[in-house]
Amino acid sequence: MPMVFAVICGIISLAALVISIRSFQEKGFLFNNAYIWASREEREKLDKKPHYRQTAVVFAMICGVFACMAAEILLETGWLLAVEGVLVAAMLVYAIKSSIDQEKGA
Repeated sequence: MPMVFAVICGIISLAALVISIRSFQEKGFLFNNAYIWASREEREKLDKKPHYRQTAVVFAMICGVFACMAAEILLETGWLLAVEGVLVAAMLVYAIKSSIDQEKGA
């Protein structure tokens, strides 16, 4: 059963990696609340570059978290849990700080 969870975490990690790479390339759907909740007119005027970057960085961190989860499930090291915690904390701080910076710039 742990192998199933490791595979699921690995698949989620790969999906997050693909979304991150596509966002760094500024291609594909923009997974960002500022864009999703904007009206059609606002979307056309919106500078998407900072939103793509924010999305790319956050999904790269999500990829790292789920990769660590998969590795922890398989290897049972214990210390990977601390790495996951640090990545999640860094992701939260980055997401909040970058959102505030984007609002100040708007």
